[in-house]
Amino acid sequence: MALLKTNSLESYIQVKLMLLCAVVLLLTGYVLWLITIKWQWILVVELLVAMLCFWNVLSIKQQVMRPYTRALLHLDAIIQEDYNQFGKSAFSHGKVKEFHQQLKVLSEKLQTQKSHYDQQAFLVYQLISQLDTPVLVFNEKQQLTLGNEAFYHLFKQPWQMFRHATADLLGLHYGDDGWQFIDQAKQNRWQIRHSEFIDDGENHQLLVFIDIEPALRESQLNAWQQIIRVLGHEIRNSLTPVSSMAETLADKASNERDKMVLGVITERCQHLQSFVNRYASISQQIQIHCQWLSIKHVIKSTAGLFNDVNIILDASVDGFWADGEFFEQIFINLFKNSQEAGATDIRVTLVLQDQYYIMEVIDNGHGFSNLSNLFVPLYSTKPQGQGIGLSFCRNIIEQHHGVMELNNNDNEKKGVTVMIVLPKPSKNVP
Repeated sequence: MALLKTNSLESYIQVKLMLLCAVVLLLTGYVLWLITIKWQWILVVELLVAMLCFWNVLSIKQQVMRPYTRALLHLDAIIQEDYNQFGKSAFSHGKVKEFHQQLKVLSEKLQTQKSHYDQQAFLVYQLISQLDTPVLVFNEKQQLTLGNEAFYHLFKQPWQMFRHATADLLGLHYGDDGWQFIDQAKQNRWQIRHSEFIDDGENHQLLVFIDIEPALRESQLNAWQQIIRVLGHEIRNSLTPVSSMAETLADKASNERDKMVLGVITERCQHLQSFVNRYASISQQIQIHCQWLSIKHVIKSTAGLFNDVNIILDASVDGFWADGEFFEQIFINLFKNSQEAGATDIRVTLVLQDQYYIMEVIDNGHGFSNLSNLFVPLYSTKPQGQGIGLSFCRNIIEQHHGVMELNNNDNEKKGVTVMIVLPKPSKNVP
């Protein structure tokens, strides 16, 4: 009985049919012997019957196994997410026909679900591409498979240039505390939220980068504004009577020296009053009126104020979308800083990358001695500086929904590079 045990349907069918053929051969031989046919003819008949039985065994086995073979091909197509391949039943009725029909129904249902999933995934990816917050997607091998345009805020390059780059190459590391930047400066600025999802049967990591610098800056500015508000109030309360008394005494004074001294007191009171008023408006909301500006016109109208500096324009596009009056003031402030830093050459560039205008103001001055305090109100390394120019510039640019960064050039080039990134307006902007 051990020889009759089988571990597959093919073997089971073959063994059972061969046993049936053996029974048929025995019965055929016995009947021929009973009717006294010569043994030579009995052998011939037995051979023919054996051949016929063998052929029928193969035919029946093939016919039984064909539906399973087609079903396997159908299931393999489902695994490959090809839902348009169907295994046709070899029979028009019965359980085999019902089995293949159920497989077809399963394929159609999976096809519908996949269509809905693809539509939802497309909408999600479209939403990701429109977000102002950097979003990255890594596959199981921690290779970058998707990013959005805000990727530029992190790496100053379009994300497509880093497609299939590893997380380590991008300066990211996944540890016990989750995803983190290797660069401590970026880690202090960006908060990383992540989640996992499955796409095409593969695990993916979705990373969302939240810029916490604006919140910290807003808190810092609020603190400065509170200090300035208190100091300004006290200073005004003191300056007003002092200035008034100095003017009164100056009118009554008969000595020219006394008049000159009282005039100086009045002038310094007015200067201090103006100084306090300017600082009180560092972070106030400004009304921005954007329009298409010609970079050539803006540079030409501001470069004339700095005749002792060689200002060169290198622009691949002429127009950008911004407030003309405020941007002229920004360039005046930047050119003035370069001039005071001993620069003799200033190079202004403008390019359009994806959905962002990128401006750079590069000079050959001596650079900044302390980059960490550039935007701190009341801080300046210049003897007569008030520490308001760069804060004003950044405030204007951020209200354009842009970004401003300053960096010292390397030792060979010297000087400073000021980079301004502005978003390109939507197509419906006139």
